[in-house]
Amino acid sequence: MGTSPDRRPRREPDTGTPPPADEPGRQRGVSRPHRLSARGDGDQAVPREPGRGHRRGRTGAPTRPATVAGRRRRADPLAGRRPTLTTRPGGDPELDGADDPPDGPDRRRIALAALVAAAALSAATLVAGLLTWVPGRGDDAGTARPLTAAEADRVAALRVTNLRDVRAGVRVTVGAGGARTELVGWVDWARPLVYLDVGGPGAGDDRGLVQATASALLVRPDPGALPTPARPPLVPPADRWRMRSPAGGHSLGAVRDLLIGLGADRVDRPAADGRWLRADRVGGIPVDVLQASLAPPGNPRPTLWVDADARLHRLTGRLADGTPVTVDLTRADRPTLHPVDALGGRPGQPRALTDDEVARLAALPARLRALRGAAVTVSAPLAPSANLRATGTVDWTSPSAYLAVTEEGSGRRTLRWVRPGRVAEVQR
Repeated sequence: MGTSPDRRPRREPDTGTPPPADEPGRQRGVSRPHRLSARGDGDQAVPREPGRGHRRGRTGAPTRPATVAGRRRRADPLAGRRPTLTTRPGGDPELDGADDPPDGPDRRRIALAALVAAAALSAATLVAGLLTWVPGRGDDAGTARPLTAAEADRVAALRVTNLRDVRAGVRVTVGAGGARTELVGWVDWARPLVYLDVGGPGAGDDRGLVQATASALLVRPDPGALPTPARPPLVPPADRWRMRSPAGGHSLGAVRDLLIGLGADRVDRPAADGRWLRADRVGGIPVDVLQASLAPPGNPRPTLWVDADARLHRLTGRLADGTPVTVDLTRADRPTLHPVDALGGRPGQPRALTDDEVARLAALPARLRALRGAAVTVSAPLAPSANLRATGTVDWTSPSAYLAVTEEGSGRRTLRWVRPGRVAEVQR
């Protein structure tokens, strides 16, 4: 509340007489400060902020210096007293917060204990989540379900996609433990051709190189090769290749049939019994792990790692005799393969015969009969331990051939006289 002008104390003239020593609020040599009106021009009281113990400030008036040179600072008359209540315009009292009791040590300990418990609970939850997390799997990991229509279509297009990509690098593991056979190399679905290096503890007599088409299988045994297979040379050796009869079970013929059978020129029927197992990654590529039947038959419901473009990256399953097999495909490893001469040699660019070539081919039998005969040398792979070589003559007028045949490996030699439909043989 402001003070009326007629009730303002008048300033007494300075008579040079000091005030009495026992007058409260007065000190010798210190003049009484001027009182400021709440209604004075430029003077405005600043309301206190709740909970704060600062003094009320004034604006619009110059600030007196805290001390005067040579004089002692006036003591704060409110020091050591309880804070007074201030009244808001609405009439509610408000504490300035200076009289609030400080937080005790027990309260701080309780708050600290609560923070420690919350941190421990968060850490336990994080550790439990890390222990149950499986890398490379989606939110539906471990929940198998039937294939969707899109997933079934990808499985149906898988073999056509392989043929379109022409070639891929392969790593095959047949069997397990000390009986496993490992094969590394390439498969060309367009030719088709398989070219592999065979190793592993269970390779046995198959250790070495293999080249095979859908109708023939050649091996080049190398018992001194390292146990661990490596990529075969892009240009294969020209000698020591042997013909091998494709046997059943888990032989090289079964692996050849599996790899070449992964390519086809038409889309298969969508798998009706397929299952989606989980999401995964192979070589950084996201794939779906599916279980579905593939043609040709004999490898029922293998597990397939297939990406969004219907490209196969891995296959696990069993061969016809129940032996476990794993095939890993490297889609970016696609060099041009060179078949050995027994399988046709390097591929050319096929074209239709010209008229001159057709005429020359038709005249060939007559020209050979005119020559009567010629010397001949024959080389033919026979078995893993044998390779036939023959030298002699051929007579196109008879027609007949007389040959000395040597079986490399065993050293056995025979003489053979050959006519159409008849063979005479004498061992030497």
